[in-house]
Amino acid sequence: QVQLVESGGGLVQAGDSLRLSCAASGRTFGRYAMGWFRLPPTKGREFVAAISGGGLTTVYADSVKGRFTISRDNAKNMVYLQMNSLKPEDTAVYYCAANSGAIRSQPNDYDYWGQGTQVTVSS
Repeated sequence: QVQLVESGGGLVQAGDSLRLSCAASGRTFGRYAMGWFRLPPTKGREFVAAISGGGLTTVYADSVKGRFTISRDNAKNMVYLQMNSLKPEDTAVYYCAANSGAIRSQPNDYDYWGQGTQVTVSS
């Protein structure tokens, strides 16, 4: 069982940066691939980024590539999402998720989810 708690969301202006954090419970954190997803106000859940258990492999949605960076610290059971050059279309509730298998981009492949943190980007 893995419990996930996101933090770091807020209201920012276009062009600003935010760093989201996700704290995970459990002793086997390094065995889980971790993903960030988001739920915009008028769309379905979207994949944002994912990172392998060891942190060596990352994948990104095209919409965030070059602006967002996913990272993890397995010693601290933490995963991060650094978001730069934020745009109004990045406004969403952001969720972190854990997948006991390989790195994936589909929500259904993830076993555990956090409660989400709101990010609002004003123009």
